[in-house]
Amino acid sequence: MNTQISPSEQTDPDQALIDRARTWLDDDPDPDTRAELRELIVMDDLTELHSRFDTGLSFGTAGLRGALGAGPNRMNRVVVQRAAAGLAGYLRQAGEQGGTVVIGYDARYKSEAFASDTADVLAGLGLTPVVLPRPLPTPVLAYAIRHQQAVAGVMVTASHNPAADSGYKVYLGDGRQIAPPADAEIAAMIEKVPQVTNLPKNSDWAHLDDTVVDDYVERVAGLVADESPRRISVAYTPMHGVGKDVLLAALSGAGFAPPTVVAEQAEPDPEFPTLDFPNPEEPGVLDLALATADQVDAQLVIANDPDADRCTAAVRCRDGSYQQLTGDEIGALLAEHLLRRSDLPTSAAPDEPPRDTFATTIVSSTLLSRMAAAHSVPYAETLTGFKWLTRVDGVRYAYEEAIGYCVDPAAVADKDGVSAAVLLCELAATLAAEGRNLVDLLDDLAAEHGVHATSQLSVRVQQPAEREELLKQLSADPPQTLAGLTVEAIDNLEDTSTGLPATPGLRFRLAEDARIIVRPSGTEPKLKCYLEAVVPVSEDTGVAAARKLAADRLTALADDLATAGGFPAHDGGRGH
Repeated sequence: MNTQISPSEQTDPDQALIDRARTWLDDDPDPDTRAELRELIVMDDLTELHSRFDTGLSFGTAGLRGALGAGPNRMNRVVVQRAAAGLAGYLRQAGEQGGTVVIGYDARYKSEAFASDTADVLAGLGLTPVVLPRPLPTPVLAYAIRHQQAVAGVMVTASHNPAADSGYKVYLGDGRQIAPPADAEIAAMIEKVPQVTNLPKNSDWAHLDDTVVDDYVERVAGLVADESPRRISVAYTPMHGVGKDVLLAALSGAGFAPPTVVAEQAEPDPEFPTLDFPNPEEPGVLDLALATADQVDAQLVIANDPDADRCTAAVRCRDGSYQQLTGDEIGALLAEHLLRRSDLPTSAAPDEPPRDTFATTIVSSTLLSRMAAAHSVPYAETLTGFKWLTRVDGVRYAYEEAIGYCVDPAAVADKDGVSAAVLLCELAATLAAEGRNLVDLLDDLAAEHGVHATSQLSVRVQQPAEREELLKQLSADPPQTLAGLTVEAIDNLEDTSTGLPATPGLRFRLAEDARIIVRPSGTEPKLKCYLEAVVPVSEDTGVAAARKLAADRLTALADDLATAGGFPAHDGGRGH
């Protein structure tokens, strides 16, 4: 086989592509990705080279995320070093020269190398990087930013993405994920970065010791009330991620007995060998945890995603089966628990105004708004994402339906699957002492506020542009009725008169408190539709009958919306 690529054998566009790949190869410090890219060039694999070089990973929501590999459209050491240099440029422009930047990382492939590269570049450009002592949960990084009085933070993680992926989350000195306009300004700085071989680097930086981890654990353990019950049997899985040691320490510090850990998923493993997709919401992901729970007769199942910023749960019902709770259900349960607690800290410092607002996103259930009103506390809605939720003035508690919860924003201004899990154990133990469980409390909330049933309809497309086209078609010819309910209003979410920043999407408000929001996914080639049906509970119907009516209404809404939108084959998403 001829291994040389001569200019005469290439069309001009192809030669330009090969030239870009060779330039990248010369700049790449990683022998693994250099070998990978060299093979693609030798094999003249233009299709794969186009995939890697025609575009680059965009620096947007909280940072970067993508598949590992060589080239600007993959996660690799070149992309990471450029991102670090762009962040350094942004911070220096903001007058933060010399400031501390905390860097954390998970246990995925290349994570530690990416963290070290980030530290080398930041130190070389005049900042003071400090790296967490080992692979740790994302909420520990978010906590450490404030703990260290840092000007920024970086977390190398792909959260619940597949094993082939990595990611790079960026926080500013307030401990919150970056949001506009900072994301665009950092992206502009990244574009100005020269070849990474020319970047000044300095390996004279330090690792933090375990003090920051111990302080985080102490803070989480202290969220549990002194007098609350602790007797609850729990099965737990960290899903091959980094949450186990920190969660077990927090539960122990709070006075709970150790949970039974799913042995097959206990230790960090970047291959995620027992899981096709390490997302706790995916069907089948909790199978091993449920089997373990059944063996030990656990009352509660807790699962963290691999970086432990999210958590889900399943409850043992009276017939011995387990019911997995949805993000909206856990969100409502934690809200009710906090609304009943008046002893938890509501501010970070004596001179900080009290936090009393309960917040969620526009695609989450509206149940929280009714609960807040019943307790006479402020309520707010934001766009999806904790970069928005934690910026609500006076936020006390925030959640989003994608199993993310912020129960202590004064300490961690981000979603935190460890503190949420500990408070969920406290609530479950409190109910168990009364002979009840979390499902019973959900029934109480339904009886008081009505059944709020939610689900998703996900429409997968081949190209991202197809999402916008489907949305455009639905906007141009919207349905007048869905599931027999009149469409009373349609909000274009790109219109800032909604009171929120402009974002692509439509909100359908229907009769009888039904609602649908349609928006393009920010991370996948999908059009996502969030459905909610609210059914009051009366003495005649009861909770079970109301749940059945709501579930049937959700099915009809999904079917009618798919027909009205001309959607191609779709999956039903998560049934809530």
